[in-house]
Amino acid sequence: MDFMSDALFDGRRLRLMTVVDNYTRESLAIEAGQGITGEHVTDVLTRIAHGRSLPARIKCDNGPEFTSKALDKWAYEHHVELDFSRPGKPTDNGYIESFNGRFRDECLNVNWFLSLKDAQRKVEAWRQDYNVSRPHSSLGNLTPVEFAIHSGQLPGMDGLERRRELIQART
Repeated sequence: MDFMSDALFDGRRLRLMTVVDNYTRESLAIEAGQGITGEHVTDVLTRIAHGRSLPARIKCDNGPEFTSKALDKWAYEHHVELDFSRPGKPTDNGYIESFNGRFRDECLNVNWFLSLKDAQRKVEAWRQDYNVSRPHSSLGNLTPVEFAIHSGQLPGMDGLERRRELIQART
């Protein structure tokens, strides 16, 4: 997990929380808001947990949203270890930094966000395209979602049902 900053067309601040599964390379969530609290972080993680099993560990930096009592309590209750990067060492969480660079280059830098809703819509469209339409050489040239299906990371959904969703998303 990590945070990024951008702005709407009128200069109002935009915060983005990115959550990536380092194993499947899936972008599990990109939350856009004008302020994201520790409680908001726990809501996002709880929403993600409804569609897949929780990891044993979540890598994050030492930002105030990640060191909040709300996230600490959530992690304790869900038996998830919070693995904090060393201050000033973004390479400790290299995959999310690489993902964030791609996200900035391909989405944030090429879109003009007229409102928070507009930003949320464009960011989600980019996230879906990233997960469903882009094969990764590190995943055997499968898309992140295809890899997640083949590796059993999407519980509660059989491969046929998920493939139908993929086909619909691609059209």
